[in-house]
Amino acid sequence: MDTTNPSQLHHFLSLHCLYKRRRSLLAFLSLSLLLLLAYNGASVFSLQIPFPASFPPENRTGESRNWPSPTKLSSNVMFLTKEENPPSIRETQFPILQKSKNSVIFEPKRSRKQKTVFKFLRSEAGSGRFSTRAKEFFGSNSCKVRFFMTWISSVDSFRDRELFTVESLFRSHPHGCLIIVSNSMDSSRGIEILRPFLDKGFHVNSISPDFDYLLKHTVAESWFNRLRKGNVDPGEVSLGQNLSNLLRLALLYKFGGVYIDTDVILLKSLSKLRNVIGAQTIDLETGNWSRLNNAVMVFDKGHPLLYKFIEEFALTFDGNKWGHNGPYLVSRVVSRVKGRPGFDFDVLSPMAFYPVDWSRISGLFLGPRNETHLKWLSGKLNHIRSQSYAVHLWNRQSRKIDIEQGSIIGHLISDSCVFCNSSASKLSPV
Repeated sequence: MDTTNPSQLHHFLSLHCLYKRRRSLLAFLSLSLLLLLAYNGASVFSLQIPFPASFPPENRTGESRNWPSPTKLSSNVMFLTKEENPPSIRETQFPILQKSKNSVIFEPKRSRKQKTVFKFLRSEAGSGRFSTRAKEFFGSNSCKVRFFMTWISSVDSFRDRELFTVESLFRSHPHGCLIIVSNSMDSSRGIEILRPFLDKGFHVNSISPDFDYLLKHTVAESWFNRLRKGNVDPGEVSLGQNLSNLLRLALLYKFGGVYIDTDVILLKSLSKLRNVIGAQTIDLETGNWSRLNNAVMVFDKGHPLLYKFIEEFALTFDGNKWGHNGPYLVSRVVSRVKGRPGFDFDVLSPMAFYPVDWSRISGLFLGPRNETHLKWLSGKLNHIRSQSYAVHLWNRQSRKIDIEQGSIIGHLISDSCVFCNSSASKLSPV
């Protein structure tokens, strides 16, 4: 017989229902908490993959044209090659620069492989100092030829090969004036590196660039302002390399003179050249140039072709294509304007500045292997000596190659040295 009190049974059932409701509520709260934690975790650890930026299409160039030969340079095909693929790109080393109120800072808005913040100082003393220093330098010296170089790496990276370029410049142009446009070289350490040249009476100086001054009244002025504000995608190619491409154009446009890369050996005077750019390669079937290069350029101040180069840089900039803003840029523009009224310039054959293509530069560093090779080296050396103004060493391909005894480069170094018992001996056993 069941003796359970009905009131007690009712109370028991009520407690049981309350207990079940509490368990359900606790389970609901636990589940909600887990979902919330999972959501927060996903937000913290999720990866955002940037979409590629859109870029203006590359301009298509017209047919290549024959170059005039104002200096009657030989176009012996033994020294010329068909167009090759561009060389592999290595990361450019950027100098560690002091902060300045005039710093140009670019911070990418999207996540990229290049997460480093690029800083390019104008001038420590503010806008206008570059102009003042450059004009004073040129004005206080009897400059037969004005030369410009750019250097975007650290001051301690300016080593024997770069110094030998300076040597060859003053060997062939003892009364020339050279400005190295560089933040890192415009320093006490930079002056120390260049001191041997100053002690010999050569005119050389290093000045930090002022992009605002150099790009003023050009189309690139607004482009650079957008870059500074982070509204230009720098791309995967070194931004410093691309700014160097722009800087050399602006320097020649503002001052006129000669621009040379720091991996060029000058063999003879350029003083008789005016408004010229060199072909890098030719098409052996047609005899027309297939690519120009911007490693050596000689132009008057304010030349309209330089303005077109700067305009092309600003309007078609693409930081994801090697050479697009450099050799390919000058090739595109020259193809379009060659022969137009108002453009007075000449394209020299590859023998002028690029007697050996980048893909074959290693051959100039080799000593003779046998009598046949020695005869070939002798013939090529004589041809370069007689027909070339300069030799581009294509440092990305040749920097680590040793200069062997009896090599063409060894002989050219002996021909072009100023401190023939110092830096030249470090470069060559000749």
